[in-house]
Amino acid sequence: MSSTTSNEIVVTDQIIPESGVTHERSTSHFGWVDVRGLTDSVRDAVIAAALNYGLDGIISDDPAVLRDLPPTVRRILFSDTTGAVDSDETDSSDADLVLVNDANSPEHAPTAVHVVVSDAPTLSRACDLVRYTPWTVLTFTDPTKIPLEIVIAAAENSGGKTVTVVNDITDAEIVKLVLEHGSDGLLLAPRHADDVVALAAILTPSADRVQLSHLTVTGVEHIGMGERACIDTCSLLELDEGCLIGSFASGMFLSCSETHPLPYMPTRPFRWNAGAVHSYVLTPDNRTRYVSELRAGQPILAVRSDGTAREVRIGRVKIERRPLISITATSPDGKVINVIAQDDWHVRLLGPGGSVNNVTELRAGDVLLGYVPTEARHVGLPITEFCDER
Repeated sequence: MSSTTSNEIVVTDQIIPESGVTHERSTSHFGWVDVRGLTDSVRDAVIAAALNYGLDGIISDDPAVLRDLPPTVRRILFSDTTGAVDSDETDSSDADLVLVNDANSPEHAPTAVHVVVSDAPTLSRACDLVRYTPWTVLTFTDPTKIPLEIVIAAAENSGGKTVTVVNDITDAEIVKLVLEHGSDGLLLAPRHADDVVALAAILTPSADRVQLSHLTVTGVEHIGMGERACIDTCSLLELDEGCLIGSFASGMFLSCSETHPLPYMPTRPFRWNAGAVHSYVLTPDNRTRYVSELRAGQPILAVRSDGTAREVRIGRVKIERRPLISITATSPDGKVINVIAQDDWHVRLLGPGGSVNNVTELRAGDVLLGYVPTEARHVGLPITEFCDER
């Protein structure tokens, strides 16, 4: 039996646009596609997409389909006959793996086994298989992910790989995240090539890095009452993690989450006391949105003081009328940047090294962290045009 060039596909793609936002795509999860049952034209399109997007494996029950595949993809022959690995009737010479159903597996331990988990006995069987089988393909008949969690826990440190059959792209997104680690691999039976593209996108999520700058405070002014918003997320935030917010698209400040102790109130490590409702907030894919437009369930970008970033989801946006404070600063290239926040000591902005700066104690000359893009904005999208914000 031949072997593929690697056991795991790791895709890395780095794009550094002029905006200073870096998108790094990497993953240790892999994807398989099952082309059985597809018409010739659809099957060929699916295979072409799988090869183009670097998926790890292609499953077929026809050795001829696998024969001409390049060595960059794992060729997996599905056989439903008893003792398939040793059967003279099955031509497995062009396959890297022969996948057999558990009920039909030979007495000696096969390399790849498919098991259907539908009750307690089959769940126990799956937990046994993942401890000694190099490749265990799992089909779960019930919509709950609890059995998958149990199998993933059983597979910990086993050295084998779990591959979970997913019903569709939405299911793939969920399976990937089960117990944070998720299944090692996702197996999808695509209906068309677009399904392969969507699966590849799930396997290579973007991880953003923002090029932060030092902003020097030039003025602080108490400006009276207005509406400000708290952004509560569905994630626990780090001590030096904030969101980028500002009055102008030409520059934003790195706000501080309520992760640091305060007198008279508990910490709320999921929250930013973000700023006035007109403010821009940076979201994934280098877009901005007004604070007033944000809604529960939408994504926002959480950025750390070293520039690393991640997508988090909004759980709540709470708008209330409060006294406001205006903070103006300049960037290294002389741009004037502003943010308007709640005028209270417990509202803070982050500085170099993750330093925490209470807005009411800021003075001219203090240095804060922020983001200074090179483009203007139109409906939240970067655009190269003249734009003067004051």
